[in-house]
Amino acid sequence: MTVLGADGLMRCPWGSSAPDYVAYHDEEWGRPVRDDRGLYERLCLEAFQSGLSWLTILRKRPGFRRAFDDFEPERVAAYGTADVERLLADVSIVRNRRKIDATIANARASLDLPEGLAALVWKYADRDAPAPKTVADVPATTPGSQALAKELKGRGFRHVGPTTVYALMQACGLVDDHLLECHRRGAYTVG
Repeated sequence: MTVLGADGLMRCPWGSSAPDYVAYHDEEWGRPVRDDRGLYERLCLEAFQSGLSWLTILRKRPGFRRAFDDFEPERVAAYGTADVERLLADVSIVRNRRKIDATIANARASLDLPEGLAALVWKYADRDAPAPKTVADVPATTPGSQALAKELKGRGFRHVGPTTVYALMQACGLVDDHLLECHRRGAYTVG
């Protein structure tokens, strides 16, 4: 069920738990992201979030942007050993070698997509997903996220399992998982 915020607006329960979450919920989560750089950034952040709180990632986002050259795929794709060592020493980000390596590999993989990352990802938008009434109605994966994860892996992407990919789909507006009574439900056009 949605919760009533101090401002009188109904929100998804997670979207009212901390000021950082309120801002993210109201201003970003579910808003369509249609550019390659924006989708690359969010894909990387979703991968870094795996096993951690999303709040940790939100609070470290400025550090991630600085450390990864604002997630410009062309720049990150050129990273070498010295960059990996620099990132492993950077306390402003999550210092996980496998996730750092995946971020670099995913920049290279995104540049190899003839159609671009946005065109590939948006083929999997789910315009017909039912409106969830409660958090329990929100799936962790869908057939669409499973298919997109499989395609991304086949194209050389890493740390892109179906759960991570579904979180990307939710965050970037490919599916509207704001709860039925949430004030943001239907605020954006999916697909």
